[in-house]
Amino acid sequence: MQRIHYNARVHLHRGNLYLVGLPGAGKSTLGRQLARRLNKTFVDADAELERKLGVTIPTIFEIEGEASFRDREEAVLAELTTLTDIVLATGGGVVIRPANRERLKQNGTVIYLHAMPEMLRERTRRSRHRPLLNAADPVARLVELYTARDALYREVAATIIESNRDEIAQFSRQLEAALQNPLQA
Repeated sequence: MQRIHYNARVHLHRGNLYLVGLPGAGKSTLGRQLARRLNKTFVDADAELERKLGVTIPTIFEIEGEASFRDREEAVLAELTTLTDIVLATGGGVVIRPANRERLKQNGTVIYLHAMPEMLRERTRRSRHRPLLNAADPVARLVELYTARDALYREVAATIIESNRDEIAQFSRQLEAALQNPLQA
């Protein structure tokens, strides 16, 4: 695991780039941008789960609970990690289960989009699509999630970048250049 080194050689294991981080870190937004720039297929794991089940994630949480949702999430991740040449935006809690962490590490290059809970609250305050943040005190809930998950994100990550526009833009440019000219990276 390393902090971003903009001049370091970049290698995508199996051509895959997997983005992890807390809700609101920018995984889907960055994933779409990177897939377009790198001419890869973008897959949003949460959207894929909703497509397969025909219902939204909040509905799954409401009807079946978090444990059942995590079972379904694990099954979808098992399918998605068999693909190659994709940029995958994972769900924020995907790292909770050891089997998921192992799949991510074995089948792609994992990037952790790091952001502090206060910033994530600003980004997610209008969202009704994040069931774990529907709490009396969303900042406290984000602090709880951060405390529980930060070490797990770091465990799977090949690279950690701060989830801010400047660092993400610099990382995107560096990755694109490295993949286009691997001998000069």
